Amino acid sequence: MTFDAIDKKLLKLLQTDSKQTTKELSLKLNLSVTAVYERIKKLEKEGVISNYVALIDRNKIDKGFVVFCHIKLTQHKIEFINQFESEVVKLHEVLECFHVSGDYDYILKICLKDMEEYREFMVTKLTTLQHIGSTHSTFMISEVKSSTIFEI
Repeated sequence: MTFDAIDKKLLKLLQTDSKQTTKELSLKLNLSVTAVYERIKKLEKEGVISNYVALIDRNKIDKGFVVFCHIKLTQHKIEFINQFESEVVKLHEVLECFHVSGDYDYILKICLKDMEEYREFMVTKLTTLQHIGSTHSTFMISEVKSSTIFEI
């Protein structure tokens, strides 16, 4: 999809604060409320805007311990991949899961309260998943950058 300058500015405004009304957006874009509404609906219909969410400060809900867990499967058979993926998406502690190239097959972003909770998660949930050959955990020291805004 091709975006004009107004679409780009509209998307940036929505990524910054999606609770803005169409009236507020129309004033910032020098467009009518109807024109802004129609642009938003088009972006939603095209799948450019896929969802609206509230971003929560993980530290305020005792989920500030962030772990990046690298996982290697025992084999790369399609049934092993499918089974692992169908099981890992059910783990609410895992916020993100990426199938990657390189030394490991997957990288998981896991947010929990502390090391003790991570140990419990590893022992009772993660290591019980089928076809995991090995894991390697890396713990976040500090967050240098976190953004949900794409430059378009």
